[in-house]
Amino acid sequence: MTAAFSGDTLYEPGQPLLAPIAGHTDLPMRLSARRYGCRYAFTEMVDAGSLVFGNFKTCRQLIARDGSEDFLGIQLVGSEPDILVKAAAIVNSLDFSVLDFNLGCPAPKVAKKCEGISFVIHRPDEALRAFAVLAEHSRIPVTAKTRILSEEDPEPTVRFARRLQEAGARALTIHGRVMKKFYSGPVFYDIIKAVRENLTIPVIANGGALSQPLYHELVTRSSCANGMVARGACGNPWIFREITAGHPDPPTLQEFAAEIRLHFESMMRFYGLETGFRICRKTLLAYLLGRGFPGELRASVSTLDSLDAFETMMRRIEAGPAERYWQMLAQDPAMERRLKPAPA
Repeated sequence: MTAAFSGDTLYEPGQPLLAPIAGHTDLPMRLSARRYGCRYAFTEMVDAGSLVFGNFKTCRQLIARDGSEDFLGIQLVGSEPDILVKAAAIVNSLDFSVLDFNLGCPAPKVAKKCEGISFVIHRPDEALRAFAVLAEHSRIPVTAKTRILSEEDPEPTVRFARRLQEAGARALTIHGRVMKKFYSGPVFYDIIKAVRENLTIPVIANGGALSQPLYHELVTRSSCANGMVARGACGNPWIFREITAGHPDPPTLQEFAAEIRLHFESMMRFYGLETGFRICRKTLLAYLLGRGFPGELRASVSTLDSLDAFETMMRRIEAGPAERYWQMLAQDPAMERRLKPAPA
């Protein structure tokens, strides 16, 4: 596994990154994304305490990788320096390219422990010390992922970003929304741009990249060489091909159905049938989102529990969406993930 692209640059300019997404970026999803050009990816967010004191067998699925993954980062979340030192030692014994520290997650269960972006807001000095501990004890490059701290004034975000750079960050990903906005509302590209202009390390833009045009807007308006894709990749691995090819060419129905099968089969092998069916439902729903399939079909996915039920679902998918359902799509154009018409 490679540790960097070249020199001081971790990521080749122009290449999109697959974000670490809790509950989504497992090995099967990453392999799906890589089939369509994703070169840089991360594990799901891993709790440092769970890695150190928890059931390592449970964590093993979170940190599993395939031999074909040339570049894979691991993302840790935590706040206690002594635990982070031990977690770094475990990561050092594994074969990852980058260790990313989560300073941006707004989820209530993370905020409750004063971790993620809550750590930055309420205990910024301790957050920086925690990051510095990771940077000091890691044998691989350490990066951070955080959020903007103000929608109006870039200075608080720039100030904290500078301190992360001084603490040893090799790259920094900035989500362009404040904590209370979670994943909705406008992305403040100007704040991300201000960070990029004030740092010497790479800054990766994040937030709202639900489609190729929105990804292009994100990196262009933030003046960043790389962007990070999160929800836009869920059920839509083709977004990486669309970004790297420079045009939004959606999959054909045949390609769409074939990829669902590949992803599903990969999940069954990875998790086993019982756990696999429970986990795969949200994945299959993400594939159907915005592509014109009826709500009744999407609802049936929520109770999928057998291979026979999966085959029944696939026959309906392979028949294609009905045109009359396009009017039911969300008003947000980014969620209209149309399929490429078959040749006449």
